[in-house]
Amino acid sequence: MTQLVIVESPAKAKTINKYLGKDYKVLASYGHIRDLRPKSGAVEPDNGFLMHYETIDKNKKHLDEIARAMKTADSLLLAPDPDREGEAIAWHILEYLKTKRGLMKGKTVHRVVFHEITKTAIKAAIDNPRDISMDLVDAQQARRALDYLVGFNLSPLLWKKIRRGLSAGRVQSPALRLIVERELDIEKFDPKEYWSIEALLEKAKQKFNAKLIELKGVKLEQFDINNDKDANKARDVLLKQADGKLDVAKVSKKQRKRNPAPPFITSTLQQEASRKIGFTAQRTMRTAQQLYEGIDIGMGSVGLITYMRTDSVNMADEALVNIRELIASRYGKENMPDEPRVFKTKSKNAQEAHEAIRPTDSRRDPESIKDYLTPDQKKLYDLIWKRTVASQMIHATLDTVAVDLIAGNEKQGGKFRANGSTIKTPGFIAVYQEGKDDEKAGDGDEKMLPVLVEGEQIDLADIQCNQHFTEPPPRFSEASLVKALEEFGIGRPSTYASIISTLQQRDYVVLDKKRFTPTDVGRVVVKFLTTYFTQYVDYDFTANLEDQLDNVAEGTKKWVPVLDKFWKPFTKLIVKIDKDVQRSDVTQEKMDEKCPECEKPLSIRLGRNGRFIGCTDYPECKYTRNMDGDESPSEPEIVADRKCPKCESDLIIKHGPYGKFIGCSSYPKCKFIEPLEKPKPTGVKCPTCKKGDMVFRKSKRGKIFYSCSDYPDCKYAVWNEPLNETCPDCAWPMLTLKITKRRGKEKVCPQESCGFSVPAEDDGEDAAENTEE
Repeated sequence: MTQLVIVESPAKAKTINKYLGKDYKVLASYGHIRDLRPKSGAVEPDNGFLMHYETIDKNKKHLDEIARAMKTADSLLLAPDPDREGEAIAWHILEYLKTKRGLMKGKTVHRVVFHEITKTAIKAAIDNPRDISMDLVDAQQARRALDYLVGFNLSPLLWKKIRRGLSAGRVQSPALRLIVERELDIEKFDPKEYWSIEALLEKAKQKFNAKLIELKGVKLEQFDINNDKDANKARDVLLKQADGKLDVAKVSKKQRKRNPAPPFITSTLQQEASRKIGFTAQRTMRTAQQLYEGIDIGMGSVGLITYMRTDSVNMADEALVNIRELIASRYGKENMPDEPRVFKTKSKNAQEAHEAIRPTDSRRDPESIKDYLTPDQKKLYDLIWKRTVASQMIHATLDTVAVDLIAGNEKQGGKFRANGSTIKTPGFIAVYQEGKDDEKAGDGDEKMLPVLVEGEQIDLADIQCNQHFTEPPPRFSEASLVKALEEFGIGRPSTYASIISTLQQRDYVVLDKKRFTPTDVGRVVVKFLTTYFTQYVDYDFTANLEDQLDNVAEGTKKWVPVLDKFWKPFTKLIVKIDKDVQRSDVTQEKMDEKCPECEKPLSIRLGRNGRFIGCTDYPECKYTRNMDGDESPSEPEIVADRKCPKCESDLIIKHGPYGKFIGCSSYPKCKFIEPLEKPKPTGVKCPTCKKGDMVFRKSKRGKIFYSCSDYPDCKYAVWNEPLNETCPDCAWPMLTLKITKRRGKEKVCPQESCGFSVPAEDDGEDAAENTEE
């Protein structure tokens, strides 16, 4: 009896094939085999949302192979991924083989599901098959139909009202709104000044600081001292009262426990990979897919982690036993709690996958298999392994101390406080510690204090006044954006990577210094949607719709009524806005300022190269200026003493969406362009071709990088400033200067496989502004 097994990817097919005997044939569908017709009418709302599918061209040859194998097989086992997309793929394959090829008569069909690609899991899945879940299929079809209907009806409206080529998505639009609203908050932020006062102290040659918390018996709030005059006045009083000594008034000691984070789910993996190893969400999921499907580690292909699209923090009992045995043998029984840790899943809809993301075998530590992994695979597997093991270790115990020190008379002088902590028992921290979003320099530092005793006097070296300003909310990083999407219920963890990449591909946002900034087009699109489609980009509405799709997956709601409830008011709104709203209502924003040339009102407008300020009496009045205040010259600025190297025409300075550049005056006949700023030499030879020099350049979006002067013949490039030093570990002929807020300046090897880094001496000058968070 021959059984045909269908999975999604060839890598997975290869891994599974070695676990099954000669009676099984494993083939890959290469993802989805069918999709909606890419034209209007693929979904018929007036006909019960009938969906018209067609075979994906690139997968026809794989379907032909599946069909040939099905002719001689006795049964079909459908084994795509254990989620809605996988369920839909299984259903599409079965429908195709039944209706298009007529091959399923008299043959059995089963759906098999596994969450890790190991021999035990595959055998258990084969032994316990089930039917295709039409609830999961319907949930996937409903989501696909919704996205299609929104895209095919809202995008043409954007073409009419803003510009051609734009598109809007059901979940991408609220995500874009998050980024734009954060940018608006930053722009309107009004910084407030405040001052802190610190005592610089020393005991037994150990220096430490204490912060002023009371002045003349009054507790200080953040803005009580808000100018240098008051700060220096307070300093003078404190210095006089202290007379070179502070009295230790109170020493408070406590023990604090810190528990480990749960094992990874999809969203937390994306966040931590962004924070700790600098991966985008897309890079994280791509690498995790490789680890899940199987890597050859010298004994054939083996699945190294469990399925990476999951909302559950549970782990199988067998896995917990293995992890606890590993902890006991490697870190000692004292670092293992009496009972396995049980974490509560926060997501109310975490039923599509039954386990957290964990190694399939915790005994397979990262170091033992590093030679078989690519640098990306090694970094991500290391992260998953450490987080999983740490989650089952004992808590960390910290000894904390708070010391109050008095300057002179408490009612006339002031009270300072010094805080410190030491790790008494590291517990899980010995293996892994969770990162934080937007952590400032110094956050999380465990300050060491000398032993201080109540009643003793401490030498005061000086009192220091420090000026501060409140800071605006930070722009979203990938990690903090994923966290916000999860908190607002926008999309689902498996869709976060595609949401973020879609926003970048559409040029609605740019990623600069690992932070998202909306483009002018992105701003206008959000303004249009929030003004005229308020409900559909509302965070609660989007989250509620996702919950309804989850209800469909659970079988508590039918998909057609869910779509119907969305579609009817949505299509009426499309018709109304198409009729009532003018293009100028969307692309122009009135200003309370008159044109200096004709006295007519000015407005902020969206042009081909982004937003600019122009006269509302255009074309009669052609006054314009850039958003930064520079007036656009009426005549192009000609580059002196130079001609176009291609056609000998004049070269002129042009304005593009990413700033000024030099271009040929004969455009579009001649398309010669070059950057306004010439590449600057660094004095470091290119380590790849050894002919060109590494030069300082700017990307079209203004981001600094360094590349070979022989480009395009040599395409070697790095983000950090090159140093004319050889790596002592791998002998690569160049190091780079990397600057981060947490670690300061470091000399690092640009070769990913090396990992060499040492602190660099601070010369007082910052390298080009590519500082990482």
